[in-house]
Formats: sequence, structure tokens, C-alpha cells
Amino acid sequence: MSVSDFADWMSDTGREGTIWYAKRLSGNDTLANRAHQAGPYIPREVLFAILPVLDRPERENPDTHLPLRIDSHDVETRRVRAVWYNNALRGGTRNEARMTGFGGRSSPLLDPESTGAIAVFAFLPGSGGTVTDCRVWVCRSEAEENLFEERLGPLEPGHWSIWSLDDGPLVPATTFPAATCRLDRENIPSAWLSSFPTGAEIVAKSVEMRLEKERSPDDRLLRRRDCEYEIFLSVEEAVEMPRIRQGFLSIGEFVSRAQSILQRRKTRAGRSLELQAREILLEEGLRETDQFAHGAESEPGRKPDFLFPSQALYRDPAFPSERLRMLAVKTTCRDRWRQILNEARRIETKHLLTVQEGVSEGQFREMRESGVQLVVPSRLWTHYPAAVRAELMSLGSFIEEVGQLNR
Repeated sequence: MSVSDFADWMSDTGREGTIWYAKRLSGNDTLANRAHQAGPYIPREVLFAILPVLDRPERENPDTHLPLRIDSHDVETRRVRAVWYNNALRGGTRNEARMTGFGGRSSPLLDPESTGAIAVFAFLPGSGGTVTDCRVWVCRSEAEENLFEERLGPLEPGHWSIWSLDDGPLVPATTFPAATCRLDRENIPSAWLSSFPTGAEIVAKSVEMRLEKERSPDDRLLRRRDCEYEIFLSVEEAVEMPRIRQGFLSIGEFVSRAQSILQRRKTRAGRSLELQAREILLEEGLRETDQFAHGAESEPGRKPDFLFPSQALYRDPAFPSERLRMLAVKTTCRDRWRQILNEARRIETKHLLTVQEGVSEGQFREMRESGVQLVVPSRLWTHYPAAVRAELMSLGSFIEEVGQLNR
């Protein structure tokens, strides 16, 4: 199958009444970390929006069944169960929604090798408008994921999207911690309303709002990413909604505006983690230029995100290679980790910072055999297989290592 097959599938399922739900599969969704949850996590409010029959708190663990086919892998239709585990209402601890009954490791949705992939669920209505069928596409390549994100915007680990193809987003696509960073219009700098802020400006605002230097580098990084995204959405709404309410004079004008919004979202997603990591390095006492270089060339045409301790020492053949480090930054690493292998030839082990929620043991073994060391914020380690966790490095540990190497 080619990318055009996915494009055709999106067109085929994108008919009136269809609801799309999309997320990147975590190690808890697949069987990568052997958590035995046997199905992708779907937020309770999302499943209620799709299947209102589940919203019955008077019943214990209300459920329903529907046929589901995984078109991307030509997997025959199965009858799956959608269930709200609600014993928390009766003195228990569980209060979550899931879909189960996919068939174990034979299902592309539960295959550990699918960890990190975008999965798109198309819930199709019957004659009465109620959802009666589900078709699924599990992206098999970076090209398919790029196609999805070009049409619907970036989809980051831990986030999800739900769309009614008639009405747009059904419920908010991100749930943020209680300590909100959402800005009301009156609290947004006036200059940002006339000229959209750069990624660096929004990152700086997230640092200001969540300085939290008492927290570990790993916690700060994740909390500020959530904060930054919420700031971004606040500014986007303040800037774009007045224009949208004014309407458009032509389809071309509408398409141009939509493309501009999607491109801005992609740009933010592509730089966010890198810019946040730079702020953490500086806060942890590493000096730019003589203890790390950001975006400097290692060899002509090759630019790792970070070089340690400096570009000059990297290019000095007398400086010991074992005291050099590089850090690549990629939000997801499932297909993208290979891109870093030639970024710094003098450095044997390539460190890669990611916030992807898990990899399969096979994926991880291939990375290690290629000389890639994953750097993962410690809060995300539970998404990784137990056999892998001992070989992960936290951001705090990486910073400590490079600090000790070049004192």
C-alpha cells in the first residue's frame, strides 16, 4: 500500500456524520510494556461523545459492542467492546473508558511495533445517526503520518484529536493540569495580538509562568511543554477567532487561512521541545558557547540540535572524542531516530531526547545497536517495557554527565 491509499481512506471515511478520533499509540495502548490493558485508551468524555449509550453511571461498567475493521493492514472485521469501567462510583478506584477485544498481538493496534504510530478511528453512523461501525487506520510510515498532520495538524504524544466531520472538534483535544496557563485575551501581550509571537517568545512565557526551579529538569520540561501549548492555543484563539467570525469572501481565502494556521502549529510542534531543552540546560548552569552549542554545525551540512562542550572543541582533533556529546531532540522517535546517525561523526553514542510514550523492545534494541541512547523524562518511563527502563537516561542524568565531563 502507498500513501495514496491512506489519502483515499480518509476521503472514503470522511462522509457526513463520521467522527474521527486520533492519537499516537503509547506503550500502554499496545502490548509494548505488557500492561495487559488490551486496548487503546480513549478519554471518557470522548467515548461518551461518540457512544452516548455508555454514559450510564447508574450501571456498573456499562458497555456496548460494534464491528471494527483495521483497513491499513487489511485485518478482518472483529466485534469489539467499548466499556466504561466505573467502579470508582462504587468505592473502587477505576474510572476510565477503553475499547477491548482486538485480538491480542495479532492486532496492529496492540502490536508492540505500532508503539508511537498515529492511529485514526473513523466511527461511522447508521441510518439513524447512531454510530454502528468503526474503521481504523494505523499509520505504517512517516509519510502517512505527515499526510495526517498536514490535513489535521500536529498530533503529539499524550495528546489526541476528535473531529466530527460536520462540526469540527467535539470536545477539547487536550486536558491540562489544574495549574492552568491559559491566558484570557486581556492578559495576552498586546503585541502578540497584532503579530503572532515566535516559538521562543511563547517558551519564555511558559518559563515565566512555571519557573519551578525546585522541580527536576525532567518535570520542568514536561510541565512547561503543557503550559506552552496552552499559551499557544490561547493566543491562537484570540488572534484567529475574530477573523473566522468575520467570514471569508472565497473558498480560496478560507483555505489559505486554514493552511496558515496548520503551518504555524507544525512550526511550533517542530521547535517546542528543542527550545524548552535549551532553557533547561541554561537553568542547570551550563553556559552556551563554551559548555554547549545550540544548532552549530558538526561537519558541513550537519547540525545536531546540541553539541557538548562546543563546536570549536568538536572540530579540534586534539580534543578527546570520549569527552564529546551530542543531543538530538525529536518529539517522536519511532521512524525519526535514524535521521540522527550521521549528525556528529566523532561521537560514537548519539543521545536522543524524546517525549514519545514508549517503544517496543525490538525498536529499542535496534536503536542501541546503532549507537543511540534514549533520553526520556522520567515520568514517561512507565510507558516503556520493563526490560528497557533500566537503559533509559533521564534528562537530569544527561545534564549531570555532560557537566562532569567538562569541568
